Amino acid sequence: MDRYLDVARTGPLSLKDEKVARLVVDSLFKGMEMGQYKLGPFAIMANHVHVLLLPTVPPSVLLKSLKGFTAREANKLLGRTGEPFWQRESYDRWVRNADEFRKITAYIENNPVKAGVAPRAEDYAWSSANPAWREKLCSHECEHGTPGAYATCGTLTL
Repeated sequence: MDRYLDVARTGPLSLKDEKVARLVVDSLFKGMEMGQYKLGPFAIMANHVHVLLLPTVPPSVLLKSLKGFTAREANKLLGRTGEPFWQRESYDRWVRNADEFRKITAYIENNPVKAGVAPRAEDYAWSSANPAWREKLCSHECEHGTPGAYATCGTLTL
């Protein structure tokens, strides 16, 4: 699925719009500030988002909040009303240990390079690998959190 999304040149590509990408990144950090989750690595691609979260509320609650808010605000930015923004389904999986966390982090942050939109992960503006976002993250805290804690890794698709 990710390979298909990464090479798509048609269909909804709203996240290519810098204002919309900024909205999603700001919303990810806002959810962290609100205490809904600890934010780990992320990558905002043209038609989907990869994000690793350590939820403090039920994942269904935080996804409803995140997707609902960003959909309304993105549609405003795009001059649309009443149109779906995100697909209903999100793809997620539980991250069970630090090794898996590191592998998923590398996958997420290298996604823009693999997709051919950046030469290096840190060069991509809408990735947690970019120095602009790196220091704001809790990656170390998430990775080395309490034993038995689970993080959830998800893909939100337009």
